Amino acid sequence: QVQVAESGGGLVQAGGSLRLSCAVSGRAISTYAMGWFRQAPGKEREFVAAISSSGIATKYTDSVSGRFTISRDNAKNLVYLQMNSLKPEDTAVYYCAADPNRSYGSSYSSNYNYWGQGTQVTVSS
Repeated sequence: QVQVAESGGGLVQAGGSLRLSCAVSGRAISTYAMGWFRQAPGKEREFVAAISSSGIATKYTDSVSGRFTISRDNAKNLVYLQMNSLKPEDTAVYYCAADPNRSYGSSYSSNYNYWGQGTQVTVSS
């Protein structure tokens, strides 16, 4: 059974930084693409970032490109999302997800089989 758990969320002022971590247990993620999604109050869940199984290829939604960095440590079964220059509009619950069927990261939430419970990120103005 694959389990996904996010951590690292919190309250930060605009312009600040946070690093989210995603720990996966139950299966090695070295062949899994991984992604981060977020859901703000009253809005649908949206894609944030994805990373290929090797970690070489990454993709980001336009609104976070240049501010957020996704990375992974396959030896530790961990995925990270470094968030810099945070804005109030980044406030959301952030979810980590695992796609065991593809080596490249996808922006489609339906491609991801395993999801964490989410971690709250709140950016104050």
